[in-house]
This record gives sequence, structure tokens and C-alpha cells, in this order.
Amino acid sequence: MEINNKFQKCTICKKEYTSTHAEAMPGVVIYVCDKCLETAKNNFIWICMNCGEVYLRPKRLVLERLKDAELQKAYLLCEDMQIIQGIDMCISCDPEGIFNYMNDQKMAMEC
Repeated sequence: MEINNKFQKCTICKKEYTSTHAEAMPGVVIYVCDKCLETAKNNFIWICMNCGEVYLRPKRLVLERLKDAELQKAYLLCEDMQIIQGIDMCISCDPEGIFNYMNDQKMAMEC
């Protein structure tokens, strides 16, 4: 994260103004206020890079529900970190894509 003199609305809560930001991907800058950074200590925060929708889930709940052992291990190693992740698509901007992805995952697990 960087701090500069330019203030923008927080990408997550869309309420507070902040200068703390990071480039999530080339040309896409996200701003994160202190309150949302604090929230990221106990929650995973995902931002859809396609539509901007924000998803916040308690870390404990996410880790309990993960079935992929390697992914769970990776998240456990980062448990004390403040993680805000960009995702390519979400259920709001591509419900059919998520449905197809989940079906593909289910079929792969059955093989």
C-alpha cells in the first residue's frame, strides 16, 4: 500500500476518503481506509475487478468451509495478515459463469 496526497473514496466501504491505495492490477487502483484495513484483520475481503462488488467474510468461517487442503494451508499461513484480494468475476456480474465454474469443479472432483 502507498500513501499519497490524493484522497479518494474507499473502494471497500465507499464512505470514507483515504489516500492509502494500491494498484490491484495494471491501471486499477483501489483505495482502502483505516477502518476497512482494521476490518481486514478478522475478515477476508474480495473485490470483483469486473464490477467492483465487495465481498467480506469472516476468516474463521471461510477457513472452516474450505475443502481444498492446499488452499486452506495457504490461507492459514496468512491468517494474521490483512488480505484484500481482487477476483476476476463474481456472482453479481456473471451468475452463469459462476454456475458453470462450480459445475466444472464438481465434475473434476467426481473424476
